[in-house]
Amino acid sequence: MKINGSNFLNIIIIFAVSILLIVLLVLLFSDNPLKTLFFFFIGPFINIFSFANMLNAVTPLIFGGLAVTIAMKTGNLNLGGEGQVYFGAFITTITALALSSLGAAAALIAVIAGSLCSGILAALCGFCKAKWKTNELITTFLLSCAVIPIVNYFITGPFMDPYTSLLSTRKIAENMTLPALIKNTNLSSGLLIALVFVPIVHFFLNKSKMGYEFRITGINELFARYGGIKTKLNTVISMAMSGFLYGLAGSISILGTYHAAIKEFSSGLGWSGLTVALIAGFSPVSVIPCAIFLAWINSGARIAMQNTGLTYEIAVIVQAVIFMLSTSLLIKNLNFKRKMR
Repeated sequence: MKINGSNFLNIIIIFAVSILLIVLLVLLFSDNPLKTLFFFFIGPFINIFSFANMLNAVTPLIFGGLAVTIAMKTGNLNLGGEGQVYFGAFITTITALALSSLGAAAALIAVIAGSLCSGILAALCGFCKAKWKTNELITTFLLSCAVIPIVNYFITGPFMDPYTSLLSTRKIAENMTLPALIKNTNLSSGLLIALVFVPIVHFFLNKSKMGYEFRITGINELFARYGGIKTKLNTVISMAMSGFLYGLAGSISILGTYHAAIKEFSSGLGWSGLTVALIAGFSPVSVIPCAIFLAWINSGARIAMQNTGLTYEIAVIVQAVIFMLSTSLLIKNLNFKRKMR
């Protein structure tokens, strides 16, 4: 597994522009630029707790980046990530609570249940596209917008824990949680699970027959159809796999970090996953450094805000520029490939 040259160059350009933008914004809006820059760039590494929290934030970003990548390989874009993460997390939580008598085995069942339910959500949008040619950007986004308030109702209503100040469900049993990689921090072994899925997705897309069909469908659907590839079926399957990975992000977040479904804890994860995939150029291998970079920016902005009064909106601005820049480079590469053909 390796990153190709053009993709590597794009990633370096995006990283460099983002860092320069952060420096510029801090110089413009901070009363103490040197102190702010220190906490922004060095803050996530200043102690083991901050470093572990930053790495823990990488886990859902890896799953999100892989989810978008696997859908994009068939020419589809899954914009329902936030709802799929949230729905998967909720299903995982209530399944774990219902099967608590089974002990640790219930955790595996809960993860599978949550991930499959999210996969069904995305597959439904893929089916609508295959059957009626509906735009998957619209259907995934709208379905996500519909799912979030429904899950909110159940979390703050029938399943709400009356003994906590948080708007959340009851906590799952301790024997169902993922072990911590570093004691007394939020960093769980969920990060290792996410890292394992990177080579799995890479080899699936590049070494398997179905992965080859996915890629051909994404490059030229008409050519793939004439070649005997079932493009409509591949659309449904790739969207289901994308939703499954987003659901897995939610499930791992519950078992590893939150241990309960907290109202709207997944806010922004869908767009962050899309951002990671865009920076990575839809390359599974590139998802890891891009997820770490985005987690570093978010963590640095949060620590700088806590220590210097800098507003967190700077991170939002930087993410928006990253999104725009990575999209522009992607479009440029696609146009170049078309001219070469």
